[in-house]
Amino acid sequence: MSKIYLYDSSAKQKVEFHSQEKNKAKIYICGPTVYDDAHLGHARSAIVFDLLHRVLLANNYEVTMVKNFTDVDDKIINKMKDSGKTLKEITEFYITSYKNDMNNLNILPNTIEPKATDNIKAMKTLIDKLLKEKKAYILKDGVYLNTTKDSKYGNISHRISDENSQARIITTVNKRDSKDFALWKFKDDEVNFEASFGKGRPGWHCECSAMINEHLSDKSLEFAVDIHGGGADLLFPHHENEASQTRLAYNQEISKYWMHNGFVNINGEKMSKSLGNSFFLKDALKLYNAEVIRFYMMTTHYRSDLSYNLEDLEASKKRLDKLYRLKKRVHGIGSSNINKDFKNNIIKAMNDDMNTSVALSVIDEYISKVNETLDNEPKNKALKKELVASIKFISDILGIANQDSFKYFQFGISDDEIKKIEDLIIKRDEAKKDKNFELSDTIRDKLKEINISIMDTSNGTLWEKL
Repeated sequence: MSKIYLYDSSAKQKVEFHSQEKNKAKIYICGPTVYDDAHLGHARSAIVFDLLHRVLLANNYEVTMVKNFTDVDDKIINKMKDSGKTLKEITEFYITSYKNDMNNLNILPNTIEPKATDNIKAMKTLIDKLLKEKKAYILKDGVYLNTTKDSKYGNISHRISDENSQARIITTVNKRDSKDFALWKFKDDEVNFEASFGKGRPGWHCECSAMINEHLSDKSLEFAVDIHGGGADLLFPHHENEASQTRLAYNQEISKYWMHNGFVNINGEKMSKSLGNSFFLKDALKLYNAEVIRFYMMTTHYRSDLSYNLEDLEASKKRLDKLYRLKKRVHGIGSSNINKDFKNNIIKAMNDDMNTSVALSVIDEYISKVNETLDNEPKNKALKKELVASIKFISDILGIANQDSFKYFQFGISDDEIKKIEDLIIKRDEAKKDKNFELSDTIRDKLKEINISIMDTSNGTLWEKL
């Protein structure tokens, strides 16, 4: 097994990855709050940790991947008031929408996808334990963690406050310490849950610790999970607070390694709904094939901020097009053994803190080399079979090039247009059978006029939009 190096946000350096159990990796990713459509930030985080999932699989790890859904939150409550819909109606709709978007982006299925509302009992147990041990206390508006009981508070993010996040932490002037945060908020509105310490709903930080303990933690191990991840904005206070309450409640560190992806910037500003520049993924998917968006997001290293713009997105499409045009050259051909040097170079790059830039440059060089060889040796079956295996490996480890090479080039064509094109192709096939070559050529020319290229194969006539 090759060595894997990852950047640990807490250690602030690249470290060699060693899971707690041999050849097994437990990962927990903070998922979305489901009150609206997925945006580009959600897409980027999903792609980053999907790549991590794939890299570990390529290194023969058994991966347990968990991503939660926050389905009870003040933003969801506000959506209920505005829409007149129930919490379940809103959250189920956006969970389904999110899963569809992730499927389009070719994100591998998660092992477990816990919802906050299904784990209220675990959260109440956590809070009861902290109160009993006097590591939490009750105020007028909720239950708070007493962070002074945690001598290691700040060890994850290496800070205990900053100007941007302080406002998120301070919710009442009566807290014993400014770092203390709500485990439970007393509420008596549309959505609340009965608890021994008061009716209300959980604080945001509470749910992840409770769900990790419920679904992943093995108390015989030092850490609840091997890797905990999310966007860079979650390092503090969210992940710091998770780590603190897990230490105090379970006497266990929540994660051995911490990974965080960079922001998505639009027009030079961090993507944010409050700034009015939150670009929904569904809008991007109207313009480009989902795989183009995936490829584009891989061109920037996951820890760096991604500056989203249509010019770079178009450049990524043209780069991915080259891979699919190469794939067209081996349409319908069987596979053989992969090029070992090619495979090893990709794995080496991805094992080095998921260096997608190097991995993609290896692919670019391979595309150029193989195209040149096939131009000179169009009947080189051994190379073609090797290429099929290489493309399969690219699909497995990077999640791209898995579509039919002709369907890929049909993106953006409406169902009505597709029917018209395929009807013309059927008429042309019939004309060829009747040896009416004049009609056949006329139809070919008509297709060419609307930028449709066709190719006759043993599997029938294939087409694409130029």
